[in-house]
Amino acid sequence: MGQRKLFAHEIEERLDEILLLKLRQRSPRAVAMQLEAAPREHQESLLRWVGIAAQSANELGWLIASHGAAQAAELGDRLDDWVRAGLAAHDCEGIAAVPDALRRAAAAQRETALRPARGVAFGEIEGRLARFLQALDGRPLRLATAAQAWTDGETLWLPERLERAADANGNRRLYTVLAVQLWAQTRFGSFNVDPEPELSQWADREAALAWFALFEAMRLEARLAQELPGLARDIRLLRGPWPADLAAADDDLARPAATAADSLRWVAERRRVGAGGTPILAHLTGFDPLAARRLRAARIARDAATLRRALNILRANDPHARGGAGDDSHPPLAAEGDAVPADLLSGDIQALPPDAQAAAQSLAQDLDGMPPEILKPAGPGAWQPEERDAGETIVATVAGKPDAIYDEWDYRRAAWRRDWCQLYETEGPAGEDAWVDEVRRRHAHLIRSIRRRFEALRGEDKAERRQLDGEEIDLDAQVEARADRQSGSEPSPRLFVHRRRIERSLAVMFMVDMSGSTKGWVNDAERESLVLLCEAIEALGDRYAIYGFSGWTRTRCDIYHIKTFGERYDAATRRRIAGIEARDYTRMGVAVRHLSGLLQRQSTRHKLLVTLSDGRPDDHGDEYRGRYGIEDTRRALLEAREKGIRSYCVTIDRHGADYLPQLYGPAHYSVIDDARKLPQKIAEIYRKLTG
Repeated sequence: MGQRKLFAHEIEERLDEILLLKLRQRSPRAVAMQLEAAPREHQESLLRWVGIAAQSANELGWLIASHGAAQAAELGDRLDDWVRAGLAAHDCEGIAAVPDALRRAAAAQRETALRPARGVAFGEIEGRLARFLQALDGRPLRLATAAQAWTDGETLWLPERLERAADANGNRRLYTVLAVQLWAQTRFGSFNVDPEPELSQWADREAALAWFALFEAMRLEARLAQELPGLARDIRLLRGPWPADLAAADDDLARPAATAADSLRWVAERRRVGAGGTPILAHLTGFDPLAARRLRAARIARDAATLRRALNILRANDPHARGGAGDDSHPPLAAEGDAVPADLLSGDIQALPPDAQAAAQSLAQDLDGMPPEILKPAGPGAWQPEERDAGETIVATVAGKPDAIYDEWDYRRAAWRRDWCQLYETEGPAGEDAWVDEVRRRHAHLIRSIRRRFEALRGEDKAERRQLDGEEIDLDAQVEARADRQSGSEPSPRLFVHRRRIERSLAVMFMVDMSGSTKGWVNDAERESLVLLCEAIEALGDRYAIYGFSGWTRTRCDIYHIKTFGERYDAATRRRIAGIEARDYTRMGVAVRHLSGLLQRQSTRHKLLVTLSDGRPDDHGDEYRGRYGIEDTRRALLEAREKGIRSYCVTIDRHGADYLPQLYGPAHYSVIDDARKLPQKIAEIYRKLTG
């Protein structure tokens, strides 16, 4: 038998305990009387959500209670989605927007309840779609919801809910088809042509855009048939046959060489013969070339600047380039407009730094190849993803546009908080050369010992036994062959050992905690550990990067670049290691998402994210502390694992065993009981992780 209902006076006591209503001189009597009529499970569910909402704002908790009490029984199992709609409105627009959002959500759910259970919500398929898009070629794309499916070239906007197909599986396939159509628009040059001269000749611009979208759908379907034939088949089954009067256009746009300009030519043809309305097809998406081309122009300018600076460094470090040298002397950089030698550009794009690789791929996608004028250095100055004044402070950075915006996982809502964390990436401040020199002198014996062990690791060969030929005799195989001969059996000819050189294909990201709690011994130990690690890893030749992280609330999540994958372990890097210092708090989830994204771009077989920290996730205020921060970080680490990234944590938090197994798993962390032991331990931990 289920539990009895809560009586009104019991509900009043619970609400007062959660919202401190007596202190605010607010009576919960009316709310309690309404909620008394609901079943016990609905009463408990609403009270739980009131508590969750109150952690963000007390007034938000009261709104959930007062609006939800009258509808708890009616909403039933849909109460969770109803509350999440109100919480999302509060996150995006503030408390004033919550009542309207709750009313709209309730009306939408009442309408949905009258329909057959065939619809699929965007939230149900978002994770699967995100992983699918990640596996496709082209620049990374975000997913978001809108009334109609369309893309601006950087974000794929999909409907909040689909109910066009006959069942839920059909609507899931339709979500995938819409996402693929939008991806194809960004990948195969739908926005590489300016349609405005043609559109301006139409009396009805929307009709012209609809025809452009239709002809592009034809062209893109033919391209998809070459690269993703299974999905192209799904599209054909979904749309049915094209109208007979479009057969000529279909044949023309199916040519491999067809471009968006050809689609636009058919739009002009429809205008000349009298357009009429476009066919109604479920898989057709919206089209906004103005918005896409605005973003495209800004993206091309940004990517071109990034690539030119990277090529400038590449040219300056080339021993055959004018004025270049092959050592650490940092020769003068190329002048503006000097072409990069062809031999530098004929090699693999992996020679570029990761951000420059992404910029080059994005440019090639936007421009249908790489124009010669792009392949010129930008002039003097070291390459950076975004230039900032040398004296710019963190406060000044925060006043500008963030470098990236990330969602954050709220375990209490079991939902994402969209565009929640603002991340700023800056170069780590430089410290003193003398500090690094002193560490190298003090640990000279340890550094030599570590380097010898690492060099031996690099030189290890894998012994492949029982081979037809090789450098050594396989004694076990010889013994067996002799026994076979004596017994009259035919001996095996595989009598040798062949040693195959182990090829290391590894990229490692070191994520260094720079929160205020690391001040003192911990900060010194972290810096010394990094010096020893860099000295040792240089002997292995592994690709590695070092970034620090700190922050102050979700609006200021700081990432400090100490060493990128493309940079050398030179004097500038050593100064930035020396400059690592304790800052603010430890909002770890956003740092994991950002740095795992940088790590994912590396073209190595194995990727490893190593965190050096002194404690659990934390931030200013109470919200991120405790389980909220742990669950968000855990979710970020799971996302990294889905990208093929292994994670490991080295901590000096003696209480780390309480939460680290939940974050990293039982065998993916080490607890150092004394910060002073960290430099001696870290190199051995790295050797075991990567051996």
